[in-house]
Order: sequence, then C-alpha cells, then structure tokens
Amino acid sequence: MSSSGPPPGFPGAMPAPPEPELRARIRAHIGIEPVALPIVAEGFDTSEQPNLQLALDAWLAEEGRSGELLGVISDHRRFMGLSMSELLAPARGPMMGPPPPSPGPVEYVNITIADGRVLQCVQSGLYLLRDGDEPFAASVSGPVEQGPRREVRVEVTARTPEAAGRLLGQLRELLRRHNVYRGHVLSLTADMYGGFGMRFHQLPDTGRDGIILPEDVLERVERHTLRFAQHHKRLLAAGQHLKRGLLLHGPPGTGKTLTAMYLATQMRDRTILLLTGRSLGLLQRTTAMARILQPSMVILEDVDLIAEERTRSPMGSTPLLFELLNEMDGLASDADVIFLLTSNRPDLLEPALAARPGRIDQAIEIPLPDTGCRQRLFDLYGRSAGLQVDDWDRLVVRTEGVSGAFIRELVRKAILFAAERDDAVVGEQHLDDALHELVVAGGDLTRSLLGAREAHDA
Repeated sequence: MSSSGPPPGFPGAMPAPPEPELRARIRAHIGIEPVALPIVAEGFDTSEQPNLQLALDAWLAEEGRSGELLGVISDHRRFMGLSMSELLAPARGPMMGPPPPSPGPVEYVNITIADGRVLQCVQSGLYLLRDGDEPFAASVSGPVEQGPRREVRVEVTARTPEAAGRLLGQLRELLRRHNVYRGHVLSLTADMYGGFGMRFHQLPDTGRDGIILPEDVLERVERHTLRFAQHHKRLLAAGQHLKRGLLLHGPPGTGKTLTAMYLATQMRDRTILLLTGRSLGLLQRTTAMARILQPSMVILEDVDLIAEERTRSPMGSTPLLFELLNEMDGLASDADVIFLLTSNRPDLLEPALAARPGRIDQAIEIPLPDTGCRQRLFDLYGRSAGLQVDDWDRLVVRTEGVSGAFIRELVRKAILFAAERDDAVVGEQHLDDALHELVVAGGDLTRSLLGAREAHDA
C-alpha cells in the first residue's frame, strides 16, 4: 500500500524565501522583473564626489523630475561598495550566503570645499528617480573604507540601456556645470590606493604695488597673462591660439613666486592649479583638470627640478619631463590654459622646453632689484615698522646685489633687534646690526639662501 507525502518525521519542502524589500521596491518603481533590467555603471574620481552630489541635486530640481533616496544595509558594501546587481538579485535561502541588502539609514560624508564650507554628500544610497513617465534606479557608492576601490561609483538601471546611459550623460553634463573647483586655487592630492582629491588654497591678496619689479618687466609679464585673458575673444576671432607658456627665471628671492601669486589673484575667474614638490607626479591629472576647468592657469614652480637637460638629469626625472612636454603640446589650440613656470636655473632647462611655441612662448628674467626697486622694497617692508632712517641712499647702496627676500629679512631682523633692546623706534643702527648679522655672521650659505650676490657690511 503506497502513501503520498514525505515519510513520517521528514520535514516538508521549505517555503520560498520572501522577495527582498529593496528588490521589490525597484520592481514596483520600474515595472519590470528585475532580472530583465540592464545596468549601466560609471566610476568617477574621488575628487568628483561633491560635484556628483551637486549634479544629482540639480537633476532632481528640474521640472518634471522627482526622486526618493533610500539607505541600504549590505554585508559587502564596506569592502566592495554598493552593487546594483546585488540589489536586483532574487531571493535566496538562508543557506545560500549572506542576507540580501535591506533598507537602512542613508550614509553621508562631509566634504570641505572652498572658503571652509562643508558639502554633505551621499556615501551610500539608492535613488528611485523619475523623469516624467520614465523611471530609473541609481545606486551611489563612495570610496570603500576597507578596500582598494578609490572612486565614486554610480550604477543605473532602467527599462532600456539607452535610458540608463542617457541619465548618466545628463549627470556628467551637470557635474561639469556645477563644478565646485572652478575659479578657485587648487592642488591635487593622491592616496596610497590611487584615489585623487583636491585641496583648496587661500592666496594673499597681492596688489600691483606689492610687486617690486622694473616697470617694463612687469608690463611684459602682464601682457602675456592678464592682457591675453582680457582680449581672448579677439585673439580667437583672428585665428590665434590661447594656450601659452611663460617662464619666469632669475636668482632666488627675486619675486618669481610672488609675481605668480599676483597674477593668480588678478584673474579671479580663472582656476589656478598649483604644482610643487610631491605633487609633480600628478602632471597629467593636473593638466586634465586644467582643461576641464578652463580658463585656467597651471603654476609649476622650480621646473628645473624635472626639466634639466637629459645629459645632466638623474635617473627618474626624464619621464616627468616627457610628460610635461606632452601635456603642453596636447592642449587644443582654443584651450585657454596658461602654463606659468618658474626656475632659478634656466641654464639647466631642457632646450626642447622652449623649442617651439605652445610650450614656452616667452621667458622673462626677474632680476635682482636695482637702486629704485631697493628703495621701494624698503618702503614696502618698512612701512608698517615705522622705520626712521636719515640716509636712505647709504642703505640702498650697501644692499646692492641683494634680492627682495634679503631686504625683507633685513627689515624683520632689524625689528627684532629693536624689540630685544626695548627701543620704540627701528632706526639705522638696528638695520646696520641686522645687515652685519646676515652678511658676516650668516656666511655664504645664508646669503645664497636669501638670494644675495653681494652685500656690504661697511
């Protein structure tokens, strides 16, 4: 005699697990079984996270669009990031691995942008979006906390791959339009996993009267930078390219960096990208940002450190030289990008750097201050100190051959001598003592560091 059903004591078939809640939300929102939905993904540099947030906010703000932001709890998120495939996966039994993603709090990260402002960005979340009658689901996943993926990843699912790709294209356009870096002074940073960030800088507001150079020198510098910017439309109409390279060279301490800072503060609508020290390895990435954020200016200080003649350069510097030349040559003719380079040793520069226009169009020497400039430097640095000097001519003569940096330090040390002696006024004796300390006691190295070729103690 036969019987149906499982034997006595044997459990019946396990009921199908319930559909994960987030998967059900996506299915209801888009109206298609999730296993049939396409996924289109795009990764963005970590530096783009605030721009992406502004792009999403701007997309949602346009008429006819709406959205809901959901939080996601996932065992994989901290190691692999949020995955749309995981969100769309069908239900699985308790013996089939970790539980599916479930609703939870939206995770945010605070990112500091210009002027110390903080922008709150989605670090992990699921957007259910609608553009008119067209539905989308988009997951946003910031850089993972415990893994090597250093990017912001957006994965979009929609009824067709074309619709998903269209949404990503709209976000890219809005990302460029709402870029938080445009018009600011920046430098790039990199982490050990290859992610990139941006650092904002505040430059001192340097006026023209703070640049102590011969008038004809300053005029040439301004013509190649400020005047170009003022007349860019006429130059383009005449078929002239806007990209340009300017090399400021001269002894240390003559004001090359200060001149670069002056130009940066005078072109408020131009994005300034600084390249110094350890960031020199980010040439390619910096130039890419300069193209995106144009009008822009790349300031590369002490270019001789990477652009020495090949016969003199140490192993390892030549690739940076090639990269610099390629990046300068690779800009489109209508790219409004200035490369401003400084160097203390133009004699060591690679000749190819100035071999053709578009790399270096003009090299301008920033000289040691002449008699008139030294007098103006004493006026500039001594104004707030209330210097009282009867014989300025004697002091100006004695400082022949020194740099502006030397005179600035001379005045500072004179103020210190006056403070130590509790003297109310900074006078000639304090300046004489300071000059003796810098020229005699300081020795050749101090004079070299302050850019002084000559100085007279007596």
